[in-house]
Amino acid sequence: MNKICGIDEAGRGALAGCMAVAACVLKCEIKGLNDSKQLTEKKREELFEQIVANSNFLITYFSNKQIDTLGLSECLRRALNLFKLHFSEYEILYDGNANYGTGIKTMIKADGKISEVSAASILAKVSRDRLMRAWDKIYPSYGYALHKGYGTKAHINAIQNLGENELLRKSFTLKKVENSLFEDTSLY
Repeated sequence: MNKICGIDEAGRGALAGCMAVAACVLKCEIKGLNDSKQLTEKKREELFEQIVANSNFLITYFSNKQIDTLGLSECLRRALNLFKLHFSEYEILYDGNANYGTGIKTMIKADGKISEVSAASILAKVSRDRLMRAWDKIYPSYGYALHKGYGTKAHINAIQNLGENELLRKSFTLKKVENSLFEDTSLY
């Protein structure tokens, strides 16, 4: 059996910022790998450094503007096709249940079951979180260092009180947010 190239993404459901999609082939076993959401930030950062030093990997990013223009599915299709070409000598496994017409094998919750997918999950999450912390320095009132652009109450309140900024995904809509916090739905 061929070595596995695992793929996962971070930031798919965020209201602001990019989506990071990572592919990873491990050169050796790394202890402690798991779905990035199951690890502490400190543990993810430690594992990130080990993964970078002991793997072949590729991370691609889609800006909020690309997501708004192309849609999430098209962005993911493009990432998967890129990885399919780049890692053509490997068996490729993507976390989830849709391969967006690429023919890539998928597995639900693979990020908690398959080391290479766990590693990709960590690469995507840590690299995206680092970008969101950098954006926090430009937009400190939005709290990006804490919520990373996801739809938390604090983030929604910041958008409501401060308005839009260049990171906001305009194609995303909030169907119901705590009895409709948004009186002006033109924000989305």
